Amino acid sequence: MKKNVLLFILFGFFFQTVLLAQTEPEDIALANDDFQNSFYESLLQKGIENYDKAILALEKCKKLQPNNAVVFFELGKNYLAQKNYLKAYTSFEKATQIDPTNKWFWVGLYDVCYETKDYTQAIVIVNKLIEFKKEYKEDLVSLYMNTQQFDKALELINELNDTAGKSDLRDNYKAQILREAKYQNSEKSNLLEQIKKYPKEESNYIALIYLYSESNQEEKALEIAKKLETEIPSSEWAQVSLFKFHLNNNDGVNAVKAMNRVLNSKKIDDKIKHRMLNEFLIFSTDKPQFDADLEKAIAYFDDDSAVKVPKEIGKFYHNKKNWDKAIQYYELHLKSNPEDIEILLLLFDVYTEKQQFDVLAKKAESSTELFPLQPQFYYYAGLANNQLKNFKKAAAILETGLDYLVDDKALEINFYIQLGQAFSGLGDNAKKESYFIKADKLVKKGK
Repeated sequence: MKKNVLLFILFGFFFQTVLLAQTEPEDIALANDDFQNSFYESLLQKGIENYDKAILALEKCKKLQPNNAVVFFELGKNYLAQKNYLKAYTSFEKATQIDPTNKWFWVGLYDVCYETKDYTQAIVIVNKLIEFKKEYKEDLVSLYMNTQQFDKALELINELNDTAGKSDLRDNYKAQILREAKYQNSEKSNLLEQIKKYPKEESNYIALIYLYSESNQEEKALEIAKKLETEIPSSEWAQVSLFKFHLNNNDGVNAVKAMNRVLNSKKIDDKIKHRMLNEFLIFSTDKPQFDADLEKAIAYFDDDSAVKVPKEIGKFYHNKKNWDKAIQYYELHLKSNPEDIEILLLLFDVYTEKQQFDVLAKKAESSTELFPLQPQFYYYAGLANNQLKNFKKAAAILETGLDYLVDDKALEINFYIQLGQAFSGLGDNAKKESYFIKADKLVKKGK
């Protein structure tokens, strides 16, 4: 009963194929009883993954109907399941030779090529499949990438972007291709053409500005940025390039306007915003008229957990020996990050440079209470009290801190020097000499 039902279905599919459209070839039934029995047996055995018996049954079918394309197709599927790729390919190929109009036969060939990573031959097959279904062009892009035919891949990506819309995969491929400068000129031409066709499509301007910037064609990048601003006045991306242009022209007022628009944007990546802030920081270092603008820009990053902007700006000014600015931004950072030991130590270094020993003594002593195991805080507290002539207090703090010192020769030397100075101030020459000798021995040992 099951057999008759299956044969009836297969015959139905056969007539559907003739009258309506192509269907999966294994659904096509055939006329001769012996042939039908063997063909049914092959489907049954394949269904339970008994591929050897399925192939034997199909060999009987082949003898009865040596030019039946479906038989060769089914042989190909069974050989492919066994990973007998040569016989699978030969069988599918024979099916296409008998009936080149059936898409599924070509799909079989593609499956073999893909599993054997024969991407060069797969390209030939997929070009044939595209005649049946245009969507196979997506496969062709990947195959061009696998065979490093980047020029063809780029051309096809641009075609598909234009006709089918962009995709993440194609965008990734394109970015990979454009890392090589030799492909960038053709892409610039393509983007210029896209801008002509679609003047309101912002992404094309952005991509072209990026390419021009990467190849140091700043004037052309600026030209496109201005064009973007004209076509899409609301575009924040245009301001990214215009900001750089204004800085290069020493036009701080317009640079600030461009920067503020970018910093307010939710579209633009934080990395770009950080870069712009850094460029503006360098630009405004010796221009106090932009201090308020810099502080406003920094405020945009208050909730940025990835990069602590005031901390980095403090370090910038520290390296420039602009002590007042360094203190300003270190203290700003410490308001929200009071336990940042690195910045506390940098701040204490700046207080030392500024000879603000009263402030240093107070804050360093407070830090020894918050971080009792950190010897650096005891050192700064001792140094500050020595400078304030609080020698007894300095000696006590330094001797306590010395107990926490481990494997830091430079700091140990400084401790001994400060202890020598403390006991010198106290008039204890024996201890003064003792600590200075210890410091001298460590210095000579390190040479």
